[in-house]
Amino acid sequence: MKAIIVVLAALLASPVCALEVLATVPEWAALVQEIGGDHVQVSSATQGLQDPHHVEARPSLIARARRADLVVATGAELEIGWLPVVLRESGNARIQPGLPGYFEAAAQVRMLEVPTRLDRADGDVHAAGNPHIQTDPRNFLAVGEALVARMAELAPADAAGYRANWKSFAERWRAAIGRWEKQAAPLRGASVVVQHKAWPYLIDWLGMKEVAALEPKPGVEPSAAYLSRLVEQTAQSRPRLLLRAAYNSPRAAEWFSAQTGVPVAVLPFTVGGDERAKDLFGLFDDTVDRLLGAGK
Repeated sequence: MKAIIVVLAALLASPVCALEVLATVPEWAALVQEIGGDHVQVSSATQGLQDPHHVEARPSLIARARRADLVVATGAELEIGWLPVVLRESGNARIQPGLPGYFEAAAQVRMLEVPTRLDRADGDVHAAGNPHIQTDPRNFLAVGEALVARMAELAPADAAGYRANWKSFAERWRAAIGRWEKQAAPLRGASVVVQHKAWPYLIDWLGMKEVAALEPKPGVEPSAAYLSRLVEQTAQSRPRLLLRAAYNSPRAAEWFSAQTGVPVAVLPFTVGGDERAKDLFGLFDDTVDRLLGAGK
């Protein structure tokens, strides 16, 4: 009898039911964890060294979607090649687009690089704009405000805890943004080359200027002839850095750097992108330090 009482007491003392969340990418999983704390069970469909455009809709991923109360996606067609399949095959009515159990981060922020025309000949162009919004830390404030409200709607019993966690995180995050901006002030006005057009939000935040991309079109690998022309074209702009995500192949960036002397800044891109980027704060601590330290 004593054993039964102890077990019952333990069950009553533990959380009744944690909100189960499936994020498409690590940055949103990390944000959900900051908001939800012990009252969420969150996983990411991708990891930090994986291209989020290209994901296989494996049965294990579909099974996680089937159990989820909430799916948090970037949106803006970042996951267009795989998430619709996962949602459909999950059979989970709660997480379909348009319902409370489906949330898109890109819908909460000002989008950059919105195309004036849509043509597949232009490469991997996203109709709603560039989806890589997580490279500007200011975007996490807008996304987080909307996300905490959605989580509170889905789990009203935990709403007060979500809001308290969010208030604490947002205060620390705003202070960190101020610190990062002060630290990165020497980068303002710097010309940069990018490997993939993944950095417009980072460039906008820090006041840098993109002068060229190694990919002739988004998602298209550069040829040797194209890279040779790019070396000539960028000679006058004298770029300070070349930005490459940790998950990108290094070959084109290293070749361009060897020809021009432009140092490569290999950036984590998301949580888990390198050893230091273990959480959202580490992601931007490391990003700013790598930008400042490239070539030194």
